[in-house]
Amino acid sequence: MARYRHYDPQQTKMIAVSYGRQLLPGTFEHALSYLIDNEIDLGRFAARFKNDEAGAPAYDPAVLLKVVLFAYSRGITSSRTMARACVENVLFIALACDQQPHFTTLAHFVATLGQEVEAVFRDVLMVCNTQGLIGKNTFAIDGCKLPSNASKEWSGTSADFERKAAKMERAVAHLVKAHAEQDASEALDPDQDKQREHEERTIATLRKNAGKLRTALATTTERLGAKGTPIKRNITDPESATLKSSRGVLQGYIGVAVVDDEHQVVVEAQAHGTPQEHDLLKPVIDGVHGHFAAMGEGDAAQAAAYLADAGYNSERGLKALAADGIDGYIADGQMRKRDPRYADASAHKPASKAKFFQPKDFSFDREQGTCVCPAEQALKLNSANAIINGRKATVFKGTDATCGACPLRSQCLRKPNVTAVRQVAFFEGSVASKLPNPHCRAMREKIDRPEGRAIYANRMGLIEPVFGHTQQRGLRRFTLRGQAKVDTQWKLFCIVHNVAKLQLYGKLAA
Repeated sequence: MARYRHYDPQQTKMIAVSYGRQLLPGTFEHALSYLIDNEIDLGRFAARFKNDEAGAPAYDPAVLLKVVLFAYSRGITSSRTMARACVENVLFIALACDQQPHFTTLAHFVATLGQEVEAVFRDVLMVCNTQGLIGKNTFAIDGCKLPSNASKEWSGTSADFERKAAKMERAVAHLVKAHAEQDASEALDPDQDKQREHEERTIATLRKNAGKLRTALATTTERLGAKGTPIKRNITDPESATLKSSRGVLQGYIGVAVVDDEHQVVVEAQAHGTPQEHDLLKPVIDGVHGHFAAMGEGDAAQAAAYLADAGYNSERGLKALAADGIDGYIADGQMRKRDPRYADASAHKPASKAKFFQPKDFSFDREQGTCVCPAEQALKLNSANAIINGRKATVFKGTDATCGACPLRSQCLRKPNVTAVRQVAFFEGSVASKLPNPHCRAMREKIDRPEGRAIYANRMGLIEPVFGHTQQRGLRRFTLRGQAKVDTQWKLFCIVHNVAKLQLYGKLAA
């Protein structure tokens, strides 16, 4: 039988380590260390400290930046895990030069970066530009919805909070009354004692949660949307938003990135606690202009083409683009339906299995103005000139006689126990007064041209891989609270992405 040398991955060994030699050229850690030591202006961090004559020496910001950014590149966002790695992992030890900062030091450093992270982001961007990684021809804009350090269960409007608090208080009153009745009767047996202890813990929890809601109602104001209507706010993180994503509803922020077409370098990064992206187009483009103006290339940013999906399409945003002379290609929700290349797209879709009868299941005679339902009952004409979401429609409605005892109610009505009769609408087209506003109409015409479609077709291939790379590293959520802190963390995520681009395509000294 063959014999092999014994080895044990758990063994320890005392060795002499040269920190610099652990950072091999061509690796992310080497690129990160070189950039921070040679290209990033760390003098701006000096204002943080007032220990020139007294006080303990502070940790060098270069060390903390290296530890945090390298940890993010490995998907580590916990400051405790970072601190432990600085004691146990050779690469972290080498980057930190065995400084071993406490986890509270790392957490405080990230949470208070503020304006400094903007300057660090710009310094890395300048290196990317100097090394030819930025083409400045086309920029793609999009947002990535990530959960933050807050639960969506604590989100709602003032009316929601009032209703929840009242419900909890009623539950507490019910349990307290039941306990009083038990106390007035004979002694409890052991099983009832356990139940009583459980209910007392429930009472304490409900009182605590109701108090939290009452405090929020008394100390915070209603959050209003663009139309002036109340929108949900979160008690734990009031600046976060309730977001609908492909992964369901989450409580968090939208991390917006602007990506260059040459090597997918992120040229601007912002995080916003808004449920929609309509009003974010101008702020992110202004951010791009600010960075390139600081690099002396403001004209290049002005001349570039900007691509964004339908989430950024609004009359206000497109009007701002036109006023600034920006060459934008912003899609709208109907763009593909107008594209002749997708004319027969529905033919390849599998037949839908609708749970309820659709308008196509009703027999509609436009000339006679009649409609017969699947149960072969004639519906009553409700309106021949209805306007629904800017579209002309003919609306029919059932009656109590036709729908009341219909055997097909469960297939026709979503809530047969609540809804009395079925209503169905047949659409004809758009109303002139409801057509898109001037700038939306102009953008629609621009993007429908062959050259417009060709330019816009590059958007997805530019921006989506950036979000894929970020999440593949394990950066799938924000760990901080508050828009300013989350914006800092999102910029750090994007700095990691740009450093990786310099590692792969740049020419950093060995």
